[in-house]
Amino acid sequence: MMGGIRCSTQSFKKWPKHIRHFFWALMMIGLTNTVFAQGDGHRYFERLDASQPSYTRVDSLHGGVTAERAWWDLTHYHLQVAVDIEARAFSGLNRMQYRVRESLDQQTARLTKRSGVNAADVDAALKAGRLQIDLQAPMRLVSAEQEGRILNVEQEGSAWFISGVSNDPGVHAIDLRFEGQPVVAANPPWDGGITWQEDSAGRPFVASANQGIGASVWWPNKDHPWDEPDSMLISVRVPDSLMNVSNGRLRGVEDHADGTHTTHWAVVNPINNYGVNINIASYEHFSEVYNGLNGPLTVDYYVLPENLKAARHQFAEVPRTLEAFEYWFGPYPFYEDGFKLVEVPYLGMEHQSSVTYGNGYANGYRGRDLSGSGWGMEFDFIIVHEMAHEWFANSLTNEDVADMWIHESFTNYAESLFLEYHFGWQAAHEYVLGLRFAVSHDRSVIPDYGVNERGSGDMYYRGSNFLHTLRAVVANDSLWREMLLGLNRHFYHQTVGTDALIEYMEGILGLDVLPLAKQYLMDIRLPLLEFGFQDGQLRYRYSQVYSNFAMPVDIRLVLSSEEIIDADFVYEFRLVPTSKWQGIVLSELLDNQVLDAGLIIYGSKRNFIESLEWELEIDTNFYVGYLDLNSTESRSN
Repeated sequence: MMGGIRCSTQSFKKWPKHIRHFFWALMMIGLTNTVFAQGDGHRYFERLDASQPSYTRVDSLHGGVTAERAWWDLTHYHLQVAVDIEARAFSGLNRMQYRVRESLDQQTARLTKRSGVNAADVDAALKAGRLQIDLQAPMRLVSAEQEGRILNVEQEGSAWFISGVSNDPGVHAIDLRFEGQPVVAANPPWDGGITWQEDSAGRPFVASANQGIGASVWWPNKDHPWDEPDSMLISVRVPDSLMNVSNGRLRGVEDHADGTHTTHWAVVNPINNYGVNINIASYEHFSEVYNGLNGPLTVDYYVLPENLKAARHQFAEVPRTLEAFEYWFGPYPFYEDGFKLVEVPYLGMEHQSSVTYGNGYANGYRGRDLSGSGWGMEFDFIIVHEMAHEWFANSLTNEDVADMWIHESFTNYAESLFLEYHFGWQAAHEYVLGLRFAVSHDRSVIPDYGVNERGSGDMYYRGSNFLHTLRAVVANDSLWREMLLGLNRHFYHQTVGTDALIEYMEGILGLDVLPLAKQYLMDIRLPLLEFGFQDGQLRYRYSQVYSNFAMPVDIRLVLSSEEIIDADFVYEFRLVPTSKWQGIVLSELLDNQVLDAGLIIYGSKRNFIESLEWELEIDTNFYVGYLDLNSTESRSN
């Protein structure tokens, strides 16, 4: 559909001066110099302060696929944690199972190369039986033990190098004992760690949230997103007055004689490290069964006693959210592990099969509509957004933190898909357009690889509008839905990077998606459609784009003449602008009868064409800026 951007000299002049100044300022967003660099892991762009980031070995150890990470494949964790609430301390053991790789798979080989690691480095680490796990201070790795042998451990920052581990072909286990007082979350879930609070009755209310800071903030693990365990057992010991809720299904409760008990939660699917969670409170529990695409799905809710009534009402949102996302993305990815919604003392997060909730049992985002369209108050933001992450983040997971847009862009876009499913296309359209006001254009969505660098927060709103624009380019809703379904089939329970994801999308859509992805995700500038009328032509091109950028855009052109009765000529068509000037001869749009009438009145075809007034609308589904070159107001700003 055509939106409401009307681009004409005549209509623009009618706008109040302060609005015209604001409009011009918006069009100038992103006019910055782009600096190219060679190879993975380099800056694509200058930052706004013209400074370049300074990376250290610590960054590479955290974000890279090191030789000590590459030669072994993680298969299983049994995480055992005793929680001392009074001391705000954890102690326990993580029994980590791994398989010695016979050779590096294609993905691992590519990521080690990106990290500056060669095959000889990997081979040397394998022969030495030297592996890297991660645990952040003030937590401490007490010991590493394998088959009764205490292994040698060396610490370098948050990286712990363990030497002498079994390196024969096959699967092996190593026991990692740890203890300490983990970092207290300053502003969860963004500034993460462990949250220690109390409920309204003064009972402990404890939870983990560590997407940005990393799971190694509270337990030892292979803290890189590319390698996930195939399964996991989470055993958490807490006082008898409380309950721990973690990922997967409750396998059993083990009572102890000291007034504590251990809950054992089993995850039978691959799980990302940051999705592992503990949630400790005096929970009330209720449940239901959702009959989904893959059959009955158990849905469990854990809430504080004082919020039980509100939860029973608000969580009616869950089944209809599952219904919408199974339509768009395919079956819920973790039927074997069930779905849970767990109340926590922070806003919420996408912990796999154990989604956490703290949105106040109200629609919107903390009671407000992020889009300003009104449609954001038709759903509970945390339920919809975090549940969408079960598909994009937990099943289909980024292989490097720099590819976090795969999680957040698709999930932010999923909010509009939820609206489209339940309220129709117009609701979705208005919602996603409203989110454009939150885009900052501050730095690239995809930053450097291999250094644990996360891109701009524009991965949410700029990223979702990139997808919305791409859908408009495709102009085939059935094909678009098939692409979304296909992504979740093809990359089911896998880690993936931008290149592979875009390549798959191109294969399904039959489009060259890469130049568009590069522009919207690797550049801070918004494509600017420049147009104007000159010598009887509509002239147009994109600026603020890469030289190979080409993207269709749908327009509506209205030509009118005061001298010819009923002579408003409306043309709707698709332009394919590039960075080079192109033109459409206006006389070729008009039929001969109109041209003959104009010739009689104006004496020549040229005079008639120059007398025409024009109005141009750009379809607002396309996220582009625009500049009317015939507007003197635009030029003067």
